[in-house]
Amino acid sequence: MPQTVHLSSWLALLLVLLYASVIIASVIVVLRENRNPIRALSWVIALVFLPGVGLVFYLFFGRSLRGMQLISRHNKRKLMHDHTQRRVDINELNLAAENRSLIKLAHTLCRAPFTVNNNIDIFTDGESKFEALKQDLRNAKKSILLQYYIFLDDNIGREISSILIEKALAGVDVKVIYDPVGSFSARNRFFKNMEKAGVETHPFFRVNFPHFANRINWRNHRKIVVIDGETGYIGGMNIADRYVSSPKSKGGSGEGVWRDTHFRVKGDIVESLIYSFVIDWNFLKKHPYIPKVLPVRTGEKNLTGIQLVTGGPTERWNNLSLCFLRAISSARRTILIQTPYFLPTDALFNALQAAALAKVDVRIMMPQMTDSKLLHYASFSYVTQCLKAGIKVYLYEPGMLHAKAMIIDDAFVTAGSTNFDFRSFENNFECNLLIYDAEINRKMRDIFFDDLARCRKLTLEQWRKRPVSQRFNESLLRLVSPIL
Repeated sequence: MPQTVHLSSWLALLLVLLYASVIIASVIVVLRENRNPIRALSWVIALVFLPGVGLVFYLFFGRSLRGMQLISRHNKRKLMHDHTQRRVDINELNLAAENRSLIKLAHTLCRAPFTVNNNIDIFTDGESKFEALKQDLRNAKKSILLQYYIFLDDNIGREISSILIEKALAGVDVKVIYDPVGSFSARNRFFKNMEKAGVETHPFFRVNFPHFANRINWRNHRKIVVIDGETGYIGGMNIADRYVSSPKSKGGSGEGVWRDTHFRVKGDIVESLIYSFVIDWNFLKKHPYIPKVLPVRTGEKNLTGIQLVTGGPTERWNNLSLCFLRAISSARRTILIQTPYFLPTDALFNALQAAALAKVDVRIMMPQMTDSKLLHYASFSYVTQCLKAGIKVYLYEPGMLHAKAMIIDDAFVTAGSTNFDFRSFENNFECNLLIYDAEINRKMRDIFFDDLARCRKLTLEQWRKRPVSQRFNESLLRLVSPIL
């Protein structure tokens, strides 16, 4: 009996030492990555003071992919060689100095070419967006490249799926990328039915054993469609009924119809959409897919300048965060932001406060209704500091505000899939258009102020009267906001 007890003691000691070694190694990895100090400290605290739980959370959500190559440099060079866009000399264009600097930054970060000769249609409701998309898909003659974070097996999803199947059977080259976590509720047979008809489907970063822990946190949040190399779609809307009908009518969470922003584009920028799709399609593949259908020159002649900026956890830099920071820091008159979740990095939050204190008109619009209580309380934790700095905060009341847009001064807009939060800036694969055009700026500004009429403006006096329980939830979730 004493020998058994002695052996058990040694075994317990060995397990403790082994676990301590794993924790120390994990902490060293966190520190060596030289990540955001607050974020790093959050993980160190979780690892040290939450035995077992902290390690599990770190394995699932804390590891970094920074510097990992989506495809080989050789294949990327080959793709770039086969997709050489028209070069535009920005020095010959009538651009503000701030925008000229931003164009150079975006090109340096991810080689985002500056394009002109573009046409943009703006959608702010799902019904009109999906009607246009379905019509364009039905008219496809050669190819359809379609990528969504969420592709659900609901009414809208089945309509889109049926069109894709019909076009594939007619000989159109149809390729679909979906995120397996975002599209989790869609059954496998939904995508299998498309595959049987000749639609090539590709789950991005499939989450399965033994790769569950090191893949679940890295999601492809992009929404891109390119039809016949001529017409492109990009924005915040996924393929789901929530954009055309209220989830509340089906016993949902009462978020109302989701309000979002999406673009339909034609012109030189379409080639950038193709390139982004192809990079994702070739993710972890040995032989690159080269589209047979080249971008179509529409004959559009104008100076509507656009760049496509992509970002993700594998990039060397936080591309979108840096572009946002540069744009905010360059603002002289107005900064208008719409976002479903407001969890800014320290640098971005300081830049917004500095702008407001310098008497720039800074306005942030967030949803009153939400699909995530955790993110909602975490977002609200920033409101007091915003109001004290002079930032105007509005809560959109009719439904879930899912739009992701930033309108600065008179000639710059950025919109796409990127939320104003840590996850979009650091963990998700995202894409945004940077638009340098006074007319598009005016249209987006009109949309913002039209939405503003449906908002409740917060004041510091009213905000201070919110319930103590809400304040506690905000403070608690603010502590872990960097890792939400």
